[in-house]
Amino acid sequence: MGRRVALVEDEAAIRENYRAVLSRQGYDVDVYDSRHSAMAAFRQRLPELAVIDVGLGEEIEGGFDLCRELRTMAPRLPIIFLTARDDEIDAITGLRLGADDYLTKDISSAHIVARIVALFRRIDALREAPEEQNHLECGDLKLDGDCMEARWRGEAVKLTLTEFWLVNCLARHPGHVKNRQQLMDAANVVLDDNTITSNIKRVRKKFQVVDKEFNAIETVYGFGYRWNRNV
Repeated sequence: MGRRVALVEDEAAIRENYRAVLSRQGYDVDVYDSRHSAMAAFRQRLPELAVIDVGLGEEIEGGFDLCRELRTMAPRLPIIFLTARDDEIDAITGLRLGADDYLTKDISSAHIVARIVALFRRIDALREAPEEQNHLECGDLKLDGDCMEARWRGEAVKLTLTEFWLVNCLARHPGHVKNRQQLMDAANVVLDDNTITSNIKRVRKKFQVVDKEFNAIETVYGFGYRWNRNV
């Protein structure tokens, strides 16, 4: 049985085309034509990865709303936006909502498949890493790569997959400055500098939900970020 991929796309012809492409790659593809039908199904069973269009029928930003709802239900579920909307603001919005990737429909089917394979590879790399590499304790931080869970002072911090990788990259070498390219390489994503900055800000806010004094991630202006070795 292949991995379960959910495809949320309102245009029937496009939906069926992508379903066929992904099915040929061995994925089990569940398709939905609206945010409501997708959410109804996700409440019963979550997919292993979701591919979502931004505009869904009369909901011009239905995909963003779906991403927001999915992130509440499943913080670590891999999510890819696949849309005709190529505006930079839309891409930034999608990534800020917690999507792991934002693709436009003008790219080839082979490229889309490659990005999906890359996302699954990131998950597998975490799960298959030796135990000593898959679990990290750094001061008050604990990372469990098997469950992709982060805890700060015993409290769960709900990170997306991309955010988990960023924290893992920083905390594994406390005090070492990681530039944005190194962070992108660690997370196996291609993001612009502003989106990396947005991800780091969102990570800080999530830790501050459980600890208002959280200051473990330091900005090194002009270079990148580092995990404070003194926390």
